Amino acid sequence: MENTWLYYNDPKELEKSIFTLPSRFLPGAFHHSSFTSINLKEDFMAFEPSEKTQAILDMMNEFVDKELIPLEAEMMNGKEFFELEPELEKKRQMVRDMELWAPLHPKECGGMGLPLMDTAMIFEVLGRTWYGLYAFGCQAPDAGNAEILHKYGTPEQKEKYLNPLVEGKIRSCFSMTEVEVAGSNPTWLLTTAEKDGDDYVINGQKWYTSCADGAEFAIVMAETNPEAESRHQRASMIIVPIEAQGFNLVRNIQVMGHVGNGWNSHAEVAYQNCRVPQSNVLGGEGMGFVLAQDRLGPGRIHHCMRWVGIMNRCFELMCSYAKKRRRTPDQVLADSDIIKTYVADSAADILSSRLMVLNAAWTIQNKGVKDAMKDISIIKFYVANAMQRVVDRALQVHGGLGMSDDTPIGLYYRGERSARIYDGADEVHKISVAKRILREY
Repeated sequence: MENTWLYYNDPKELEKSIFTLPSRFLPGAFHHSSFTSINLKEDFMAFEPSEKTQAILDMMNEFVDKELIPLEAEMMNGKEFFELEPELEKKRQMVRDMELWAPLHPKECGGMGLPLMDTAMIFEVLGRTWYGLYAFGCQAPDAGNAEILHKYGTPEQKEKYLNPLVEGKIRSCFSMTEVEVAGSNPTWLLTTAEKDGDDYVINGQKWYTSCADGAEFAIVMAETNPEAESRHQRASMIIVPIEAQGFNLVRNIQVMGHVGNGWNSHAEVAYQNCRVPQSNVLGGEGMGFVLAQDRLGPGRIHHCMRWVGIMNRCFELMCSYAKKRRRTPDQVLADSDIIKTYVADSAADILSSRLMVLNAAWTIQNKGVKDAMKDISIIKFYVANAMQRVVDRALQVHGGLGMSDDTPIGLYYRGERSARIYDGADEVHKISVAKRILREY
């Protein structure tokens, strides 16, 4: 199995394919000959990275190929996060030594402080392998938690939680989704945080609190102001140390047959009279919805570009395999017109997704999240579905090999089905987009 894995994931083998994506599709390869900019109305959207950013992308791409993709065989052969963590920490130290650590976080916190357009392109590169984002210190949910801690945290909160989080010394989790209510409605929560002296006493049940196993703290969404006239001002975000009495990690949920541990897990958590100081509220009481929206805007850009990275990887594997897998003694799969349509459709899915996400990122960076709300919703459902199509085609071309764990395709098929659900289900985003469009008529 190990030899098969290395063969089908060897960058040198992939380079042999004449079906390899042109440079304009590839992560870390943005050239003047590519379609890298468009005009929309009176604004010029430049999608080409600076020379410095291109150098960063090239270095990251090389690191992914040489240092991270070889680790996938161990993961697929059964090693869970805690077993791989020592080796992953070595890779993270290499990244720090290369001065490529935490590209999206501010310099004053220990990151590179790169703008959203640059980090979007970086997520495309790092998305090509499962632990890419983790190795470079920009993984969810820590990235989103760090963003709102930086923007809304008090000096004490930043010192205790933000700085070690960005440095990679600790991990965190985000506790919002509940068992009994619709996850697509962030204004409807059953978890409560009631004042008692100088403390909050939190009660409620959450699940899909990703990465809680081994985390240092959670950011919990709970109702603190049930009598507020606006339902958007009833909830708050509260920092809860995992060691706090009343924080109970019930289980790591088995998702698509996988339980996992550490960063690679999703927990159910029961808050049972969990007591924390009121000073742990983030951004002030009643600000939970505002913080959630701030957290999800750039976060969806990063998710979508990570999915483009997954598409690139599966496309590379599909084309390489089609060029060498024989279907008859004198023909390979790539000789089939049906396979050619898979290649063309996948190339279109990748390019359209990439340009749409960069368009949304450009709008956020230059005009703000408010002007990009429609674009953010569009990319969330479009790119998630495009990714599933590309992964499915790659699996189909690989046949029985695709069903096995000798390639990462099966992992992406199982692990990324959730893309159409978390951060807002497809249907919710489609309805939102349609409402915004119809208001213009």
